[in-house]
Amino acid sequence: MKQATNNIMMIEPVLFNYNSETAVNNYYQNNDFSLNHKEIQQKAHNEFSEFVSLLRSKGVNVFVFKDTIDPHTPDSIFPNNWISLHQNGEVFLFPMFAENRRPERRLDIISKLKNNFNVTKINSLTHYENQNIFLEGTGSMILDRVNKICYAARSFRTNEIVLEDFCSQIKYELVVFSAFQDANNERLEIYHTNVMMCVANSYAIVCLDSIDSSTERLNVVNSLNKTNKEIIEISESQANQFAGNMLQVAGDKDYLVMSKTAYASLNKFQIKQITSFNEIIYADLDIIEKCGGGSARCMMAEIFLPLKDD
Repeated sequence: MKQATNNIMMIEPVLFNYNSETAVNNYYQNNDFSLNHKEIQQKAHNEFSEFVSLLRSKGVNVFVFKDTIDPHTPDSIFPNNWISLHQNGEVFLFPMFAENRRPERRLDIISKLKNNFNVTKINSLTHYENQNIFLEGTGSMILDRVNKICYAARSFRTNEIVLEDFCSQIKYELVVFSAFQDANNERLEIYHTNVMMCVANSYAIVCLDSIDSSTERLNVVNSLNKTNKEIIEISESQANQFAGNMLQVAGDKDYLVMSKTAYASLNKFQIKQITSFNEIIYADLDIIEKCGGGSARCMMAEIFLPLKDD
């Protein structure tokens, strides 16, 4: 089992825009700019297309599926929240907080993936939406796939009951904690774990300062040390620039993928630490980050499904 995959699923936006339903607990979103809806979509589409081209130029297999106009799903560009695709052929569908995000879950996309990959089972956790509890895929969870560990920060979008159900089904150990950010003059829960943590083959990037409980912070550190991950710390300020929202991918070699904003926030020592393991590649995702409150990692749903025989 590898931590990084060569196959990535991405969703091409057709009506990307600011989503007021998600903004209630995603404090990374910003609606304070003068662009109209058409201009936002055009800029987001340009950023998306250049990002896909960058990944493909590095040998990453990107499977692009176009979003739908109807139903309108303004956040479809972030597919890692509704689906995860595993090496044993199993697919998980996740319960999502915003009602206007739930139509992003598309069985037609899974059917198309079956042209290239083996799907043995579809596991749906979406019934938890009826209980008003949620788990938003690999936004809510950081999976150490080699060591079968799930790291997750509790939030309204990351419920411990659903976490335990998922980890039980997939047979992963759960390391759960609470992580916070300063927003609206308060100390508020970070909505998704993947904005403050990234686990790669030999290292982990994590904002330990956001874990206010010293006990929980130590639990995370001990788990990472036990699995021989070098810990590269980022600050809360850097996490606010999406420096935790990164993903290691396999192309012609392993790369750590991030946004231009995230890269610009790193200091020389952090860059040296990361590049001692693998090369960094980054894309300009400015409008997607500001308007959507997500970044590079959120845009990539990893495909670990077994390839079909030729």
